[in-house]
Amino acid sequence: MYGDPATVREILTRLGDTWAVVGLSTNTSRPAHGVAEVLQRYGKRIVPVHPKAETVHGERGYASLAEIPFPVDVVDVFVNSALAGQVADEAVAVGAEAVWFQLGVVDEAAYARTTAAGLSMVMDRCPAIEIPRLGRGGVD
Repeated sequence: MYGDPATVREILTRLGDTWAVVGLSTNTSRPAHGVAEVLQRYGKRIVPVHPKAETVHGERGYASLAEIPFPVDVVDVFVNSALAGQVADEAVAVGAEAVWFQLGVVDEAAYARTTAAGLSMVMDRCPAIEIPRLGRGGVD
């Protein structure tokens, strides 16, 4: 329901290649670090978003979505569910085309607000798992 195959495919293939990764830092033990690396390997530009605004995987970081001085296509959210709704609202405010909540991140009210604003959204899925599957005929 919150990660139907058509929406997953649309976000990964059609909506653009600039992904703001909220929660991405230089901490290599965090899932965001590995997922961002996979996204880069598949041709996506990653933009680290973290209060420390660190450079990660060669890309300059920003403390917030609002500080990014160029358009972002997808906002990939690696914060806990209690904070994720605010990030989704910020994604709408900056004009992103899609929001992706990582595995374990669920906020049904944020999903309703975000999709009502016209953005595509996936919750509780991981693009690093889904993107390699596209080459094998699909996402299910």
